[in-house]
Amino acid sequence: MTEHFPSKIGLSQQFDCSYLADKKEQLLVILDSNCYTPSRFETLLSFGFRRSGDQIYRPHCPACHACQSVRVLADDYVPSRSQKRKWNKINSEFRFKYSTQEQADYYQLYEKYITMRHSDGSMYPPNRLQYESFLFCRWLPITFIELWHKEQLIAVAVTDTMPTALSAIYTFFDPDYADLSLGTVMIMAQLEFARQHAKAYLYLGYQIDACPKMRYKQQYLPAQQFKSDVWVNI
Repeated sequence: MTEHFPSKIGLSQQFDCSYLADKKEQLLVILDSNCYTPSRFETLLSFGFRRSGDQIYRPHCPACHACQSVRVLADDYVPSRSQKRKWNKINSEFRFKYSTQEQADYYQLYEKYITMRHSDGSMYPPNRLQYESFLFCRWLPITFIELWHKEQLIAVAVTDTMPTALSAIYTFFDPDYADLSLGTVMIMAQLEFARQHAKAYLYLGYQIDACPKMRYKQQYLPAQQFKSDVWVNI
């Protein structure tokens, strides 16, 4: 990688957008093998890139700029009243655990989550190959933040771990506990983990205002958004 950018970048073909109907999606894909390390990937995150499986990419759609990368300033994060209420529902019957390895009970929880919550999406029906190729990575350490209710695993936040930042890849949870707002709770757990481990940012992926399911990422403040190749405060 050069001082500022990879030396080899590919451009995918256009395909139907996963988030916006009647839109086409195109990706920049990193082909430079030197970029596939935690520290260099962290630099690429700061340029609006992200990973899916082992691959590093960034949206590059000529007719659309809806995807805007968002990162939360972990040390400065202040939960809203609504977020505090959701966090306070996690009482003494619940506990967080942390793993650097996938556990055997993750896939069953993932399968239940996709089947019950996203049966209308591109990830349905779930299968183990899709699960592994999407979430896991051979060149990057991952922290799995688990939430347990007594002896039952109810949520997992898959979190990429770089030298000075975290990146939230995906959270899946038991739909039977949907009233606990576990999507919000697990982002807050990632922010707490970031503070405890001196990580400056939690990258949340792409904010897409035109997609109702992808508008939530500006709710964690203070944060920054990557617009026109510059990070600006939200």
